[in-house]
Amino acid sequence: MTLDPYLQKQVELGMDGADILHGALKSLILTSEQNFQAAQNGDPLDADEYDESDSYHNGRLDALTELYALTYEIAFAKGELNAGL
Repeated sequence: MTLDPYLQKQVELGMDGADILHGALKSLILTSEQNFQAAQNGDPLDADEYDESDSYHNGRLDALTELYALTYEIAFAKGELNAGL
């Protein structure tokens, strides 16, 4: 599997994996919200986008949002652990 060049650069720069994941999830959430709005408006989507039901889009956004929140929880837990050192 090959990483997106932007993500690969972040890895090469030594960025924390949780930070990289946090940013990538935020981008996925924004794209999913745009696709959901386009589907609701009946706008044509690009070939790589899914035009599914509202429940599909809501489920996708819920899952991405839960993972995004988890990155915050991990960051705070790491911060607390490091503060105790």
